[in-house]
Amino acid sequence: MAKQFDNTLSDAQATTVVPVKPADFDFDRYEAYCNELNTGCEAFWKNDSGVMVYRRMRVAECFSYGCRNRELSLALQLGALEKSMLFKADVPNFLEPWYGIGTIASAFGGDYHWAEGNAPAMKPRFSSIDEILDCDYKEVAETPIGEHTLEMIEYFMDQTKGRVPVSFTDMQSPLNIVASLLPLDSFFMDLMMAPEKVQALFDLLSDLTIRFDEKQKALIGDALALPGHGFASSVKWSGLGMSDDNAIMIAPEQYTEMAAPYVEKICAPLGGPVFHSCGDWSGWIDAVLATKGIRMADGAFSPQTDPGATDNLEAFRRFANTGVALNARIVGDVATIREQLSRLWTNGMKMVVVTYCATTAEQEEAYRLVHEMCV
Repeated sequence: MAKQFDNTLSDAQATTVVPVKPADFDFDRYEAYCNELNTGCEAFWKNDSGVMVYRRMRVAECFSYGCRNRELSLALQLGALEKSMLFKADVPNFLEPWYGIGTIASAFGGDYHWAEGNAPAMKPRFSSIDEILDCDYKEVAETPIGEHTLEMIEYFMDQTKGRVPVSFTDMQSPLNIVASLLPLDSFFMDLMMAPEKVQALFDLLSDLTIRFDEKQKALIGDALALPGHGFASSVKWSGLGMSDDNAIMIAPEQYTEMAAPYVEKICAPLGGPVFHSCGDWSGWIDAVLATKGIRMADGAFSPQTDPGATDNLEAFRRFANTGVALNARIVGDVATIREQLSRLWTNGMKMVVVTYCATTAEQEEAYRLVHEMCV
């Protein structure tokens, strides 16, 4: 098993695909494929334990410069859906109108910075929470990025006629959003010295997010795949995915008191929170499981997945007998999957094993292995 992250790759979780224009995509075939898999997805979601395999088709271009061009993004993602049907799996892939972090932060002004060949970035424009709370803000749907995202969803829905699952864009948790608004050192001081101001800001960010979610949901309708960005997802599942990477920069007790209530507020209308953090968040497991209504959590479980991937796999057996699903991303070969699962799986767990096998033959072997080990 490879023991370290390959930093020569632009995207360790990416798959190369051939773009497919909507006119050339076999919607009948993919719709039938999704319907078949979703029968199993529905049964899995209703159970408190079990295992599924998801061969994620992440297209690197769609998570960088490609998210600016809706035609290119859709063609690349349709190519990914077409290729995904060749790989043995239990959960279908979906379309995502992704467009850089900072979507909700855009309500407070500020422009995206585009570097050639990269995803957009937004630099913090405030120096204190007071400045943000005193600032005039817009609804996210009225900002340039909000308008672009909704137009992108409309385009996806028009071209696919609702026959392909589509997720929300990646909006981030309030704790993550603040990094696009002001320097984190200033925020962490306020977290300790003025917690009531942090709560006021998080409440405002939550309301802005909920209202933008409603706009997206109205466009996507029954094709909505949940939990969405970064997670195995299905139209038969519930809960909203929240990227909450800054959680590991505060104490678990602070997360429970100051951050989790606003994740709960945002996610409740869609079935409950679904947690993601990059890196090793094994020390925050109890705080994540204590989040009200938690449905799923995501982590990196091999060195090739994330430069800060956890090596404390046994700690995640805390998920056993909770009914909370674990979205376990494992980049690597079959031997890697076997080694990591031997440390991760125990009876009573509810897990989606996310694989990135390079060939269909390797994926077939990994699929059999997962279902043999996780019984």
